[in-house]
Amino acid sequence: MTSPQLNPELQRLIEARHHDPFALLGRHPQDKKVVVRAHFPYAEEVVLVEANQPLERIPNTDLFEWHGKPSQVPERYQLRWRDSNGNESTAHDPYCFPPQIADFDLYLFGEGKHWHAYRFLGAHPHVADGVSGVLFGVWAPNAERVSVVGNFNRWDGRCHPMRGRGASGIWELFIPSLCAGDLYKFELRNRNSGVVFLKADPYGQHFEMRPSTSTIVPKADTYVWGDSEWLEKRKNFDWLHQPLSVYEVHLGSWRRGWEGEFINYRELAHQLVDYVKDMGFTHIELLPITEHPFDGSWGYQTIGYYAPTSRFGTPDDFRYFMDYCHQQDIGVILDWVPAHFPKDAHGLARFDGEPLYEHADSRKGEHLDWGTLIFNYGRYEVKNFLLSSALYWLEEFHIDGLRVDAVASMLYLDYSRKEWVPNQYGGRENLEAIDFLRELNTVVHSEHHGAMVIAEESTSWPQVTRPTYLGGLGFSLKWNMGWMNDTLRYIAQNPIHRKYHHDLLTFSMLYCFTENFMLPFSHDEVVHGKGSMLYKMPGDEWQRFANLRLLYTYMFTHPGKKLLFMGTEFGQGTEWNEASSLDWYVLEYSFHQGMQLLVKDLNRLYCNSPALYHFEFEWQGFQWIDCHDAEQSIISYIRKQDDDFLVVIVNFTPVPRHGYRIGVPREGRYTEVLNSDSHYYGGSGVGNGDVELIAEERPWMDNPYSICVTVPPLSGIVLKPELLPQPESVAASAEEEIAPEEAVAVVEVVPAATTPVAVKDTPDPVIAEEESKPAAA
Repeated sequence: MTSPQLNPELQRLIEARHHDPFALLGRHPQDKKVVVRAHFPYAEEVVLVEANQPLERIPNTDLFEWHGKPSQVPERYQLRWRDSNGNESTAHDPYCFPPQIADFDLYLFGEGKHWHAYRFLGAHPHVADGVSGVLFGVWAPNAERVSVVGNFNRWDGRCHPMRGRGASGIWELFIPSLCAGDLYKFELRNRNSGVVFLKADPYGQHFEMRPSTSTIVPKADTYVWGDSEWLEKRKNFDWLHQPLSVYEVHLGSWRRGWEGEFINYRELAHQLVDYVKDMGFTHIELLPITEHPFDGSWGYQTIGYYAPTSRFGTPDDFRYFMDYCHQQDIGVILDWVPAHFPKDAHGLARFDGEPLYEHADSRKGEHLDWGTLIFNYGRYEVKNFLLSSALYWLEEFHIDGLRVDAVASMLYLDYSRKEWVPNQYGGRENLEAIDFLRELNTVVHSEHHGAMVIAEESTSWPQVTRPTYLGGLGFSLKWNMGWMNDTLRYIAQNPIHRKYHHDLLTFSMLYCFTENFMLPFSHDEVVHGKGSMLYKMPGDEWQRFANLRLLYTYMFTHPGKKLLFMGTEFGQGTEWNEASSLDWYVLEYSFHQGMQLLVKDLNRLYCNSPALYHFEFEWQGFQWIDCHDAEQSIISYIRKQDDDFLVVIVNFTPVPRHGYRIGVPREGRYTEVLNSDSHYYGGSGVGNGDVELIAEERPWMDNPYSICVTVPPLSGIVLKPELLPQPESVAASAEEEIAPEEAVAVVEVVPAATTPVAVKDTPDPVIAEEESKPAAA
């Protein structure tokens, strides 16, 4: 009920339509007195605590007023109110506090230059003039009114309307007495349509467990980190010339509890790190753990760009996960999704009733294939939202790198669409997205030395991993999707036909050093009917496992950092299913045990052999021995670092090759340090383990020496050279002829230990198929 004589401004306030509640509520001078005005929809009476005076209700409204002398009420006063159930509450009036967000923050945000917008937007425990509470901030320029609603005000938008901060489009409100754990959302009224709706906080740092959608007020960050040694070491981490073997993990399905429940971040930390360390991986890459409503999206339909999903615990639980990984010398990369977001009603879509985070033109603002919306990269505030999110994970959770999802969809205006809008020059390049990506990489690399930004980019876009000052996009690494697709196409062929597809194996070396490539066999290769890695392989059971062991050996000895998706390391037979745990039971069988052991040994070989990792991005680290033996489907090559080198021979047919001669660059003995056909891995045991391989001075394949080896079927072998010791007679005569000061020491080269390396597949520079995305919720 309202009074017909009521001031129109007050009437708008009562109807929750007023854009500036601070103009009416709170403490205001009136002649030589002051008026204190409050709006309490559920109060029976309201008392001004300091004056011990009741506020008088304005007839037929829920507005209360008190008039008195300024000396009777301080600027920061308290109110006590009682509701119809007799419940009493006391707190400082939110409307007696001045603005809390600094003008400088608003200016930087509007310019798209505030890299830490999450520090003042969202909800934060806050102290204003000695009073504790929570400060809320949200960007909603098209709203007529914005309110904070939650379990503290019956989710009623009339109770806590926010203060608009002018042209910035930001709304803020400090609410005393609130604390961590309170639930909240924003209630917005659109300026043009008058439609009222609820939204979760875009900058929210903690969300309810799905299907609930409220944001949770986070507690103050008091976590005590123990990873300072790791972070200091990371600043000088030369990832270009160090081993990088990544284990890609979906936390919800790597392993589950006895009743199929999710495991907490803390428990996962111990279980996962123990396993990863034993397998020899250097890093974990997490599929998106940013909060998302739909399990079937695997995290790629993100709602909470600042919140670790509550499926596995609290933000502090995730901090523990990160801390433990670092203390155990394991790095963590986060899959991050700035390319698109879902249309869920409580999310970013039409956040204030108008296209805000998304581009208004659907030809630029929507992915029809994925049912998602595309960020408007040309809007400064949107760019700020994404840049701040990237830095948030690096700073607040000590993430070691970001894998940026679906970069190709960001680069091209005509990506997967029939109708599209050219850029200002008539081209198909998304100039605004390109500028955003360059700024992202510049900021991350300048602010966090040693942190990586990895592009999932599936086309031949040039200079993805070259510096921005040279015209590149500035990424650290790029997934080699072309190598992955070509290699899987090749390995899927019946071995008898592989000789007709030999170019699929050799083509990668034409572009291998044009970018900093990572070889990925990721989650996208084992979903949507593509089958498991094991069942991509042709032949009977023995041949499938032999082919997969061969594929991983080829991958770990090919230039490029490595990435393997969970389950592929032990040859899981079924396609990955995000709703259940991996099929760990298959490790009861010898073939799967052998596969897991091979990956462990490949990792160790890779991580302990500078010849395999030091020059992964430079031509100095690779040399063909023979790339032309298509008839026998064999390729052989050298991986090297200065004078240190390894010889690799891979045979893609089920026929063992005895007396196979290859050229080598140096004399001496060659030792077989890895053989994927070993009995230990479930192979046939053919190889050179008991044979002394001595290089002959017989030129072969443009090398001055050569050796004859046995090449096992469907397998790869790795040979390491060592100098032969001089016969005693030769050494004695040398001592007689050479003066002591001219004597040269002969150093024995010890073969590298067999060690596990992560398996990955790489992209190709022409164009590869982009990953298929799950539908939005």
